[in-house]
Amino acid sequence: MLSQFGIVLLFFIVAALFVGVAMLAARALRPHRPSAEKLSTYECGEEPIGDSWVKFNVRFYIIALIFLIFDVEVVFLFPWAVVFQKLGAFAFIEMMIFLGVLVVGYIYVWAKGDLDWDRPRPRYPFLVKNKVSQSASAQAEVK
Repeated sequence: MLSQFGIVLLFFIVAALFVGVAMLAARALRPHRPSAEKLSTYECGEEPIGDSWVKFNVRFYIIALIFLIFDVEVVFLFPWAVVFQKLGAFAFIEMMIFLGVLVVGYIYVWAKGDLDWDRPRPRYPFLVKNKVSQSASAQAEVK
């Protein structure tokens, strides 16, 4: 039993050595000619303008996460569509439930306003003090 674990340990040691030797060989063989242009930020072929620590709107990340969630869910549709005829009515009902959950999630995200780029600022309700409490506070300030 111990020898089987020893083989796994030996495999991990050889793998680590392989990676280390490959990294050292790459460092020894590569040319090292740094320049200001190579060290600048790459912006898809455009000249970088301004500071690289610009704050982005959270909406970009929310849209990206929503896209990833629905994109990954759609991946489940392809294997199901390939074997749809073999699975029968039970698989059809299961997929309709699955799609129903996706539609409910989509409607929730849409109703919440997370799909809008220009989302208006929320209006928070506030309490207006009644006349009695306002006059009492005004009298307290006078004293």
